[in-house]
Amino acid sequence: MGRLDGRAVTVLGAGVAGLALARALALRGAEVTVLEQAEAIREVGAGLQITPNGAAVLHALGLQAALDAASLRSQAVELRDGYDGALVLRMDLARLRPDQGWHLTHRADLIDMLAQGARAAGVQIRLMQQIERVDLTGPRPILRSSQGTELMPDLLLGADGLHSRLRAALNGAQKPFFTGQVAWRAVIPAEAGAAPVAEVHLGAGRHLVSYPLRGGSMRNIVAVEERRDWVDEGWTLRDDPMRLRAAFQDFSARARGWLEQIDQLWLWGLFRHPVAESWGRVLPDGMVAILGDAAHPTLPFLAQGANMALEDAWVLARLLDEHGPGQVALEAYQVARKARSARIVQAANGNARAYHLSGVTRAVAHLGLRLGGRLAPALPLARYDWIHGFDVTA
Repeated sequence: MGRLDGRAVTVLGAGVAGLALARALALRGAEVTVLEQAEAIREVGAGLQITPNGAAVLHALGLQAALDAASLRSQAVELRDGYDGALVLRMDLARLRPDQGWHLTHRADLIDMLAQGARAAGVQIRLMQQIERVDLTGPRPILRSSQGTELMPDLLLGADGLHSRLRAALNGAQKPFFTGQVAWRAVIPAEAGAAPVAEVHLGAGRHLVSYPLRGGSMRNIVAVEERRDWVDEGWTLRDDPMRLRAAFQDFSARARGWLEQIDQLWLWGLFRHPVAESWGRVLPDGMVAILGDAAHPTLPFLAQGANMALEDAWVLARLLDEHGPGQVALEAYQVARKARSARIVQAANGNARAYHLSGVTRAVAHLGLRLGGRLAPALPLARYDWIHGFDVTA
């Protein structure tokens, strides 16, 4: 019997990190309550990629069948010249990594799957819980809601995202750095027979990512452009599709054809946040910890945001069960997660630059990728084996 059997745990946030953590804790016997600020569990986002390191956690949580039903198995990642659509590099996942799980899914489907899994394990999800402040000055954490109520859980775990109240209570207010890049997200109907391939179309100062979703009936679009104008960080800002079409008007006919179909478009600014210095604290009568975007927000250039959150959830639940809430579990959690998370965040920052090369540098880089792909086709994928081949459940 683990140390979580019958233990009451409060989780802030019903996103990927919070729901995965809730199920992981409940399967170990904890009595878990998730507090979510929205009036319903829904996700504004579009597609995301579950890479093998994240898929391993979903499998260990008993959700493999649900993942297979809610996703397409990705066959390859292709880098293409944005202007003419010519192939620069193909990383053949089906051939080079046939035993690994690479999945293309809609974020809403992943959230729904995790919510069902949490509830099936006995988790209580309480909606419309707007937490305005987290106070860590007393013997237990105090949560103050916008309705004026107070909660005092002894074990509080914060999966409350980019603007985490718990992160701020642990680390103080921190100002993120605007990268000078903005991203658009949209979903369009997919063309018949669309292959389950993630395509990255590269241009000077911008790029476009696309892949099919939901059995091939839909196509996910994410487009990123460098610009000086500051844009809010968040999922709720709408934009005019004409602005996106104008930004990519010199891209290939195929890419422009996708953009012509967009009628609903979301825009958000891309910011760099430091990895949190402190991931938790032990109080006289309690403990708090953070995970996912609350601990290590990352740019979306390695498709690792959701996968890192899944890794965090598994590791935190396991260590709390092994050691019980306290300093040993907290220190082990930071040791296990902080350095890896920081390395992934830094790698994503590097990819942002590599995608947006221009002029001679771009030509040379693309030539090198083409030649390397022919001479050593396994090498580009092996470069990220330290990410994708890592299994926190092993």
